[in-house]
Amino acid sequence: MTVEQLAAPVMRACMEDAERSLGSRIAVGDVVLGNCMGPGGNIARLSALGAGLDVSVPGMTIDRQCGSGLSAIITASDFVRAGDSRLLLAGGAESASTAPLRIANGLPYARAAFAPIGFPDPEMGPGAQDLAAKFGIDRDRQDAYTARSHHLALQELHRGGFDDELVVPDGRGVVQRFDRDDSPRAHIATLLPRFPALYPPSIGLAEGTVTAGNSCRISDGAAIVAIVSAGIRGEAPGLALVAHATIGCDPALPGIGPVAAVQRVLAMAGLSLADIAAFEIVEAFAAQTLAVLHQLGLADGDSIDPRVCAGGGALALGHPWGASGAVSVVRLFSRLIRDDAPAGSLGIATAAVGGGMGVAALFEVVR
Repeated sequence: MTVEQLAAPVMRACMEDAERSLGSRIAVGDVVLGNCMGPGGNIARLSALGAGLDVSVPGMTIDRQCGSGLSAIITASDFVRAGDSRLLLAGGAESASTAPLRIANGLPYARAAFAPIGFPDPEMGPGAQDLAAKFGIDRDRQDAYTARSHHLALQELHRGGFDDELVVPDGRGVVQRFDRDDSPRAHIATLLPRFPALYPPSIGLAEGTVTAGNSCRISDGAAIVAIVSAGIRGEAPGLALVAHATIGCDPALPGIGPVAAVQRVLAMAGLSLADIAAFEIVEAFAAQTLAVLHQLGLADGDSIDPRVCAGGGALALGHPWGASGAVSVVRLFSRLIRDDAPAGSLGIATAAVGGGMGVAALFEVVR
């Protein structure tokens, strides 16, 4: 399915949820979507029209690579903070399976440059391998973290924790809710001793520790949230965006970007890690995720803070690049709002970005 065919039914389902929560139908003022791989054009506008929104509703598509979905939510929230009183829809969408082939100088290429000539520009797999080497993260720890992600995702699936998040289009514009995601794998959650045989080093280095087994799946998907001002929200529960930060880092180690972004957000809000009830990080690679968690103090050896991706992350659920940051916010909503966290509870969503950046956003439960 094309990227707008993925986004449109999610947009409709989001609108239905918002209308039930707010108790009335509210016109949409704008749509902001993140996307990485194309096909180009204004995917937000295409998706808005495909979702049946009024032709007066505009759209804006932004690209911050793997941080695009979260950056779209931040951007739309800043519109509201600046005085826009309309309901806005924001998130991200990616159809890796239909992304176009690009050509430069007569030759095809898989992605655009993350950094210009003269700067390091590693592929994300080798970049994760470099982080593993720099911070001494061996394969056993990467595999164990991957198994944790799948185990937690399977637990979340079996308890119905994803049910209210998921929609599936049938290709005819009809939305059907479902309660099953086939990405979390029981064999990955339980068969760690077989990992070395199942998943050899995958980046061309015999001694490499980053493999297909401890890397995210490339996925198609979309995630969208409704954003409103306090006046429109009324008594409906939700997440309020408290602070956000996007910071650059060494493009040679792009996966470490969330460390500085999370630290900046905490400093802006005058908080410490201990004040946060839930963390959602886009798990592109186990090595990259562990490097970030260790630098933040959310992991110690083999011990992972239970507040991190408590329902599994991208290692189990997949990583639809432009959507994944928005998936993290949806997961925070389920963990904090749907699971009845008290007002004032705080959550952080964060993602690393190709080219050397990190984006993080701090949310608070309002009831």
